[in-house]
Amino acid sequence: MTNQLSPKIPSCTWSRPIGLGWDKPYTVRYASNIDDGPWHGMPLGGFGAGCIGRSSRGDFNLWHIDGGEHTFKNVPACQFSAFESNGTSTQAYALSTQGPDDGTLKAWQWYPTLPSTEGTGNYHALYPRSWFVYENVFQAQLTCEQFSPVWAGNYQETSYPVAIFLWNAHNPTNAPITLSIMLTWQNMVGWFTNALKSPQVRVRDDGSPVYEYQPRWGESQGNHNQIVENLQQFGCLLSRVGSDEPLQEGDGTWCIATLKHPQVEVFHHTRWNAEGTGDEVWQSFAKDGSLPNYIDTNPVAEGEQLGAAIALRFTLQPGETLEIPFVLAWDLPITEFAAGVNYYRRYTDFFDRSGNNAWAIASTALQEYQTWRSQIQTWQQPILDREDLPNWFKMALFNELYDLTSGGTLWSAASELDPIGQFAVLECLDYRWYESLDVRLYGSFALLMLFPELEKSVIRAFARAIPQGDDTPRIIGYYMTIKAESPIAVRKVVGATPHDLGAPNEHVWQKTNYTSYQDCNLWKDLGSDFVLQVYRDFLLTGADDVEFLADCWPAIVQTLDYLKTFDLDGDGIPENSGAPDQTFDDWRLQGVSAYCGGLWLAALEAAIAISDLLLTHKLGDLGGFSQGETLKAMAVQKSIYETWLQQSLPIYQEKLWNGQYYQLDSQSGSDVVMADQLCGQFYARLLDLPDIVPSDRALSALKTVYDACFLKFCNGEFGAANGVRPDGSPENPKATHPLEVWTGINFGLAAFLVQMGMKDEALRLTQAVVEQIYENGLQFRTPEAITAAGTFRASTYLRAMAIWGIYLVIN
Repeated sequence: MTNQLSPKIPSCTWSRPIGLGWDKPYTVRYASNIDDGPWHGMPLGGFGAGCIGRSSRGDFNLWHIDGGEHTFKNVPACQFSAFESNGTSTQAYALSTQGPDDGTLKAWQWYPTLPSTEGTGNYHALYPRSWFVYENVFQAQLTCEQFSPVWAGNYQETSYPVAIFLWNAHNPTNAPITLSIMLTWQNMVGWFTNALKSPQVRVRDDGSPVYEYQPRWGESQGNHNQIVENLQQFGCLLSRVGSDEPLQEGDGTWCIATLKHPQVEVFHHTRWNAEGTGDEVWQSFAKDGSLPNYIDTNPVAEGEQLGAAIALRFTLQPGETLEIPFVLAWDLPITEFAAGVNYYRRYTDFFDRSGNNAWAIASTALQEYQTWRSQIQTWQQPILDREDLPNWFKMALFNELYDLTSGGTLWSAASELDPIGQFAVLECLDYRWYESLDVRLYGSFALLMLFPELEKSVIRAFARAIPQGDDTPRIIGYYMTIKAESPIAVRKVVGATPHDLGAPNEHVWQKTNYTSYQDCNLWKDLGSDFVLQVYRDFLLTGADDVEFLADCWPAIVQTLDYLKTFDLDGDGIPENSGAPDQTFDDWRLQGVSAYCGGLWLAALEAAIAISDLLLTHKLGDLGGFSQGETLKAMAVQKSIYETWLQQSLPIYQEKLWNGQYYQLDSQSGSDVVMADQLCGQFYARLLDLPDIVPSDRALSALKTVYDACFLKFCNGEFGAANGVRPDGSPENPKATHPLEVWTGINFGLAAFLVQMGMKDEALRLTQAVVEQIYENGLQFRTPEAITAAGTFRASTYLRAMAIWGIYLVIN
């Protein structure tokens, strides 16, 4: 604890008055998709450790504690409360404007929202830090800063399951003020695991596979609380009676803790009914800021709920300031996929695997929180200080990183094969499978730039998966949505690049290609996406990890050979089949397409560059052959790619260039201007490869996209639509993907605009999308798509982290 003036909040946060709702927030496009409503705040917790979220009205309502699973529910007993007395009057409030509506905790007073314009304070967020600034209610100036130890290039603390709440209290009056801050928490040990150990997978009405998740919510039997302390620290440990069984998912401990201070009195209560009236803690707290110091460590019976509380009371003289840290930590070391498929979380590499470390983690945080906060500031400050970047851009740049915490993130403990563990983020909550490769083509820029070793671990997982096969037959969900008979497809063809790294109900990293909406073995972008991401991850992380290229090379050869089998007419470029067979997966492309064809050309250039490096360094997977034979085979492979490339380059021009832009494809006859038509050219330039199209044609196409898809689509209000005619009108008014604005595709397009010297246009486009997200209740759940009708699809989407691609190219 330190005596210091109020904390400095950066000027570029996302901010909102505490408790202020939204008049017309975006609503979900398809009823079967998740729509929690707009009350989302910045998440707290390390990568892969599970996380919690607290909204701008003060309620703790997001519980991503079980890896890959989603629970959105206000738990009113988990809350801060503040008491204030100036000698003549007293007041006490639980610091959420949203009390329970079921009659529980009715003894508590909830924080007011004033009807006048002045409001009762503001919430600010700049990931991984957020702030509540309380105004016009208390005489003291109260601020609570919240953060977890997440900063670039850090592979230890970034994994910790911990949140710090740093209170700053200042007395601006000319009389003493007594304050008390209370943290109450419900004992949730054992809740966060699927009660259905083998949930049935069914096909949802939008064609996507889903399974049921039933957390053991409220099953608190056997839970108990106890006081833990040392000379400097005081806490309450929330645990469960141990069994002789090995530790399961959901087992472990939680802890709330704070620092002792000579100026401060510490009070506690270890057993109150978290779903009763709340009177056991509120009566004394509201009277004088104290708690009865009641200790009962007995476990609760079935049907009972258990709360813990800590309160700190202190008196501030006129002009005095005090800073007080509270910490919340949890230690739930196991993530279970299918029944019995268990992984330990990354943070267990630094604490043991017993599940008894919540107090040790909290204790570490109380010792280190000031260092952690300064590490975050050191990382962010150079970007925040840049005058060439507008505040709204800096705000979104950092806040879009929320997905690395709350995107169902997995980060496993280290192993010999994976020395910093394995990592994965969901495509989104509705499409609940990991690291979709077509999506991360844009969405992985943040991970690449900030945590490059995690990025490479994801790509290595794809390289391992390419040679694998799985003959399990499946029906394809897309055909159900168009009321057509589905072909039967095998799950994963040997040599095909998988779409994703699997889902939380099976075996992530091992059982790939979870989605069955389309037959992803037929997709024409995934193989190219893989090759481009391999070379990108080498080039943009120092261009010295040649071993990484060597590890991935056999998979590159295998998957390019596989993709080439779709070049049915032998012109050098694999054709799209007419079924949606790429990232725009309900948009039919036929023949050579601008999108997939361009990626193919860029991937061939990348493969040639990789083979050059491996030949120079005399490296390659020997696979039982001598080095000479291996290098000879690699040289042959390189010449094959050069032949394919020389054949393909003119074909791409002949079949697709129409004098102004590149046509959607060579066979449909469509005149649609596709926003992402030159993704391949963007990647070629990004990776210092030769242009795949003449520079003047690229610029002409890009200007056409900016004009038709952005300016002429709803006057540039929403961002760029995926595909419209040159006058901005829809080719088919009933189409879905072409008329959606995809957040990540827009950020990718903006990066391309910057690359081609159109920075002003890039920022205008980006700003339109950012404003739609952050002004309409989509913050901290950025969707894949928004529409001009004020609807969204697929919240908490991976591709939106492509905003870091804009920052990369600006640099």
